[in-house]
Amino acid sequence: MVGMGSSFAAGEQESLSGASDIEFSARLTWRSGGKTSKAQLFVKGDRYRIEHMGGVRTDLGYAGVTIIRLDKQKVWYVLSRRRLVMAVPLTVDYLLPFTVRLDGETARTLIGDAFAGGRPAKLFEVVVDRSGRRETFFEWVDIERDVLLKLVSQDRDWAVEYEHIVYSTQPEFYFEPPLGYQRIEATEKQAEAG
Repeated sequence: MVGMGSSFAAGEQESLSGASDIEFSARLTWRSGGKTSKAQLFVKGDRYRIEHMGGVRTDLGYAGVTIIRLDKQKVWYVLSRRRLVMAVPLTVDYLLPFTVRLDGETARTLIGDAFAGGRPAKLFEVVVDRSGRRETFFEWVDIERDVLLKLVSQDRDWAVEYEHIVYSTQPEFYFEPPLGYQRIEATEKQAEAG
């Protein structure tokens, strides 16, 4: 996802509980490089829509919505003021972690009981190894639903949190570019958190 600086592999793009067909919405907060951003998140299997609070700056202006399509390996920025959709190739920077088990996980230690997103949780310290690079995370897991609520890197300025998770059917049109908008294909990442 833009601005997250995520290092999550595509294999992590299952739903919160690990089933690729789950649908939900949630409030999303992420921090990277000293910036905190908030959005409303909608997930339908391998597709997600992020409605940004404040927008995301692109070379063509601010996008209020980002649609990530893992099935098409595309990211669409919706620039409503210009009635424009800018498509860029999907990279790991756009991926959100949803699963409790992290890609490359080598160790998991229970720290204790905690709260995250207003929910009772278990707090873990998780060590991952990705291509020889070791990183440690703190991970809050919902006790009742066994879903990821919050993930914070101990080694760098990066975090993601999901709050007010609601499991419900998400409309198909949320994950398509709006009708009547001009489409532009970009060959490289064009945006950053704004």
